[in-house]
Amino acid sequence: MNRDVIITDDGSSTVYNKELDECYHSTHGAISESLHVFIRNGLQQINLTEINVFEIGFGTGLNAFLSAIYAHDHKIRINYATIEKYPLEATLVNELNYSRNLGFHEIFKTIHSTSWNKTQKITLFFELLKINQDFINFDFNQIVNPDIVFFDAFSPSKQAEMWQPLLFEKIYNLLKTNGILVTYAAAGLVKNALRQAGFQVKRLQGPPGKHHMIMAKKI
Repeated sequence: MNRDVIITDDGSSTVYNKELDECYHSTHGAISESLHVFIRNGLQQINLTEINVFEIGFGTGLNAFLSAIYAHDHKIRINYATIEKYPLEATLVNELNYSRNLGFHEIFKTIHSTSWNKTQKITLFFELLKINQDFINFDFNQIVNPDIVFFDAFSPSKQAEMWQPLLFEKIYNLLKTNGILVTYAAAGLVKNALRQAGFQVKRLQGPPGKHHMIMAKKI
């Protein structure tokens, strides 16, 4: 695939996919966006000492990395499963500057170097399963029922097939009761698809450069 590492406005890196003409993170700040959407409005909303996370779109590994740091800092256990059809090449991963900005270099390195399709312990508090498959044809029985879903696919305008009501319905059925899904997207079609799947949808303040994001809850 034709991909390059670029620097976003907060100094953190992201990857630009030339074929889709889209970045993996907001150009207003990769770390800023992930912290706002998936940590502050995601993990921090789950009041448990052990949290099961399912991420759609491993991408640069930033969300997994921030979750591992969160687990370390708060001394809670996170079981993190993530799916990605097109993993980044090692040369691109080596250009990402997340651990230079945040520390925890060995954790970031291990998150990327660990084998695919095998659950592995990254730290005392963070366990990781990276799944190299197509999400659209994914067998959801492979996943332990999550408390939270990070939906971080490319935008609906670039990958409309990833935002179908049928897929959100499968996620809804997989989630635990009172579980949540968070995503950076806030388009009307996304809200409608989530509601069709059964979610209670709430629009929240977005990260830098974006008006809104979505939190969807299974009641």
